[in-house]
Amino acid sequence: MITKISVWKKWLSHIIEITLESTSSKHNPVLVVSLDRGSVKLSTDTAIYSYGEKYDNFGDLFKAMDLGSVKDVLVLGLGLGSIPVLLENCSFNDFSFTCVEIDEEVIYLASKYTIGSLRSPCQIIHADVAHFIEVESRKFDLITVDIFDSDIIPDVFQTVDFLERLKLLLKKRGVVLYNRLAFTEEDTIQSQKYFDEIFIKSFPMAKYYLIKGNFMLISHDGWLKNNYTL
Repeated sequence: MITKISVWKKWLSHIIEITLESTSSKHNPVLVVSLDRGSVKLSTDTAIYSYGEKYDNFGDLFKAMDLGSVKDVLVLGLGLGSIPVLLENCSFNDFSFTCVEIDEEVIYLASKYTIGSLRSPCQIIHADVAHFIEVESRKFDLITVDIFDSDIIPDVFQTVDFLERLKLLLKKRGVVLYNRLAFTEEDTIQSQKYFDEIFIKSFPMAKYYLIKGNFMLISHDGWLKNNYTL
């Protein structure tokens, strides 16, 4: 059952951020769930993992996309479940979500604060994404990659092999969205280099968008609505 948050706390959170819960795990020594401007946020000591409806890097991209044909969605890196929430907010589709997360504590927090509010079925799999994609055989309309160890993307998820495996899990007209950082100049340089040297070789029709401190990669720009700008 999802944890209910009182109206007065949501109101107060527009004035001051309210800590709801602090915990830790072997994967994340610091995990803080807070209420900030009316939305539930999951943070480590160096990064924001999830921010409800205000996870704008994915939210803005979803608004720009033609989601009409999307049903089966693979979410790699769960956070508090912002990506499923945002997709439901942007579309009346009946989705089927498969979410993969290595940290049991993150799964617990997502289940406690967010997942129960979804109207679509959501399967949460406790697994290492690197292993999951090697054994999974289902195909998906949309795959989102939002995998961080605090503010670092592990090397295994930046390889050509990883991207090629994702391609095998896509339906014929499927698309991959890959989140990278662009908070600093160095972040942006590294993300641009990754796009130019690795990502676009696996996805020749790819584009990227700088959205509020994030470098968002989309494997095929044909998914954007006509005349929609980011």
